Amino acid sequence: MSLASAITTAQTIFSNTGKQTAIVSQNIANVGNADYSRRLAMMGVDNDGQPFLKVQRAQNEALSKQNIASISDNSGQSRLLYGLQQIQSAFGGADYPTAPATYMTSFRSSLQTLASSPSSITIARSAVSEARDVANALNSATTVLNDVKATTDKEIGEQVTQLNEYLAAFEKTNNTVVSLVANGKDAGDALDKRDSLLKSIAAIVGISTTTRASMDTVIYTSDGSVLFESSARKVELVGEDGSSSPPFHVEVDNEVLKAGTGGNTTAQGTLAALFQLRDEVAPMMQKQLDEIARGLIVAFRETDQTLPVADREPGLPGLFLDGTSTDMPAAATISPGLAGRISLNAAIDDNPMLLRDGGFNNTGTATNYTYNTENVAAFTGRLNGLIEEMGKPQAFDATAEIGSTATLMGYSSSSIGWIEQLRKAATSADEIKSAMLAQTSQTLSNETGVSLDEELSLMLDLEQSYKASAKLMTTVDEMLKSLLDMVR
Repeated sequence: MSLASAITTAQTIFSNTGKQTAIVSQNIANVGNADYSRRLAMMGVDNDGQPFLKVQRAQNEALSKQNIASISDNSGQSRLLYGLQQIQSAFGGADYPTAPATYMTSFRSSLQTLASSPSSITIARSAVSEARDVANALNSATTVLNDVKATTDKEIGEQVTQLNEYLAAFEKTNNTVVSLVANGKDAGDALDKRDSLLKSIAAIVGISTTTRASMDTVIYTSDGSVLFESSARKVELVGEDGSSSPPFHVEVDNEVLKAGTGGNTTAQGTLAALFQLRDEVAPMMQKQLDEIARGLIVAFRETDQTLPVADREPGLPGLFLDGTSTDMPAAATISPGLAGRISLNAAIDDNPMLLRDGGFNNTGTATNYTYNTENVAAFTGRLNGLIEEMGKPQAFDATAEIGSTATLMGYSSSSIGWIEQLRKAATSADEIKSAMLAQTSQTLSNETGVSLDEELSLMLDLEQSYKASAKLMTTVDEMLKSLLDMVR
């Protein structure tokens, strides 16, 4: 090797080592950055036999797509579970201590206690208090469900705004990537940013992507609608009948975004889960509560005792009312919002013994009737009848999804069973999807992320290369010095 060649070789090594060291330093600086893909300094030789160094960005398209799908699945499942936990809180938490079914059990026990001591006004007042707890539980649960629906509507609006912002940012970044690649420049940082935006978009709505030869990326929703192609599609909130008022639905490229279904939800991204909570879970729970309220009104209704027995038909309001209305709800038909309106007949406040004797309607055409016709202090006929009614099968609206015939007590328990089953399924699915996300994220990180141990080891190798180059330059310097001395 000539001295000139040796000098050229040393200079090339110094140059490449410096570039490689800069790349390794950049990798080490981003060791904790989940959105950074490590850079690889690849050595090569061109057609003229000249060595060159090319910087490549670590990537694995298949793993990236799997990771994005896992992000969508997990975010949808987690949001559904959070909403179900909010609904569960309406009933006091894990053991449902403030559920209507719990209070009804206590109320029935109070009626049984009163039946054993029918002359005790103290026990009668206690039973009335238990009845009021039942009505209040239905009122409170309705309030929570309304809050859940209002919260999800607000969050849907916020998520759509955020999604449009992400898509606008994605458009700029995508254009930057295409431009850099077309001009042969390093697009690594722009690609990192674009991948980060894809993850953020995937958390809101399920997506799939296609990358073209120019490195231009097209985004589709999981329903097949175009979300981005060269430019961002508008994601719009559309109210009922095209109005601008909630409740909204979301349209992507004029296609309505679908809600998720089931405890192990099909929702990909938070938007689909929010629609599932607002349009399916909360309304179904409300239907069941409304049917429980209607069942209470029916079970405690009265008949005019002044009529002949053959003419007596139950149809007069008793202990429970639809707000202040004395109208009876239609049989086996949901009365929307009834659980939020149900209350105790005000007459019970002045006379708790109406529980024993009946006669809430001693006005108008039903005047001065009572079940306790002989005014006996030990009368239990009406109380026993009420207890029996709470355990007697009655018809319920089948659209509430927990049966069309059941006892009032059984129906209220089935309602809790329905939400609990859904919550358990969502909890189990959330654990699985969270684990899947963690696994895919770790696998992707292993493939494209920065390993500090590897980078430090590479840095030591580069240090040795630098030392070798420095030694070569020292040797060349000494040889040149000797040569000059000989000339002199």
